[in-house]
Amino acid sequence: MTMGTPIRLVRAGAVRVRSDWGFCESRIWKTTITVCDLSSRGRRRRPVSLSCCCSSLSSMPYEKELAAAKKAATLAARLCQKVQKALLQSDVHSKSDKSPVTVADYGSQTLVSLILERELPSEPFSLVAEEDSGDLREESGHDTLKRITELVNDTLANEGSNSFSTLTTDNVLRAIDNGKSEGGSVGRHWVLDPIDGTKGFVRGDQYAIALALLNEGKVVLGVLACPNLPLASIACNQQHSTSNEVGCLFFAKVGDGTFMQAMDGSTQTRVHVSAIDNPEEASFFESFEAAHSLHDLSSSIAEKLGVKAPPVRIDSQAKYGALSRGDGAIYLRFPHKGYREKIWDHAAGCIVVTEAGGIVSDAAGNPLDFSKGRFLDVVSGIIVTNQKLMPSLLKAVKEALNEKASSL
Repeated sequence: MTMGTPIRLVRAGAVRVRSDWGFCESRIWKTTITVCDLSSRGRRRRPVSLSCCCSSLSSMPYEKELAAAKKAATLAARLCQKVQKALLQSDVHSKSDKSPVTVADYGSQTLVSLILERELPSEPFSLVAEEDSGDLREESGHDTLKRITELVNDTLANEGSNSFSTLTTDNVLRAIDNGKSEGGSVGRHWVLDPIDGTKGFVRGDQYAIALALLNEGKVVLGVLACPNLPLASIACNQQHSTSNEVGCLFFAKVGDGTFMQAMDGSTQTRVHVSAIDNPEEASFFESFEAAHSLHDLSSSIAEKLGVKAPPVRIDSQAKYGALSRGDGAIYLRFPHKGYREKIWDHAAGCIVVTEAGGIVSDAAGNPLDFSKGRFLDVVSGIIVTNQKLMPSLLKAVKEALNEKASSL
């Protein structure tokens, strides 16, 4: 093939690459390209090899980002598992300063920040996260900071990686404060809840490390590490499976579906939301803590739908993961008046469910908007279900909210 020869791919795809002699199109997961010589006005077709485009088309969008996110969330989960095990053997039952859950919160955020920076060195790094180092910089926080630093160093050492030298307390403070980004609609921003479901963590129940990536205000990938969630379904209103296998990693990137694998990295399985179309057969999730959601409102909605099964109440975004694999069909969240939802409480869970075929919206049916900074502006609450149930669910939600407003 000579310069200037017009070319066309036999099988057109999603990516177009231009050069001074023509262009080619290819599906981005191909590593070799076959084109045809059309120099004789289509009368003669001769296969021509084109290797110059392969390097730019060798990976899926967000593939390296997803790999980094999975590694970061998994390592953070290991740290949290170690702390929770020690916590359950102690008599600590509150999230006070210096408590184990505080150490785990900060330690998880430190690890995720460090791993993302290490794995994606060429990317501008912006992290929107729940914690900052303010309390740790006070004299009263110095002992806690030392404990966090020791725990992070131990976790990295056990990873078997030589990429990090021993971290100092200053290294840890800087990693935590990477999370001060405000996010927004411009550029890329990682979004992290280092321990989503701290009360579940303290009780020994469900919690999640929730990590997502925003690009121009849209969620493009998400990872949920759920160390205590059984690999088997928790349907039939069973919060705990009879199986001893626990620890799920859910992950999704835009346009590629949602997958689940064990925390040990075993074979991944594609998951889908429930296909139930009869509300009477549906089961629904809600927050374990009554302080986090209006259980009476959820009950009213369930009654209007004709749902017969009692709610499955579990902590954290583990609900999103469980719903993405069909353990339940509906998730209802109606916070108390005055509460503002944070983006890290929903970003990862949102894409995990939507890529599994579900819908996430506010109570008025509007999609969640993650482009406005650290907070979500939603109408009344958040509802999650499959496409078949959403119309009837929205109707029931509207009726229940109107009845609640008229009774005030």
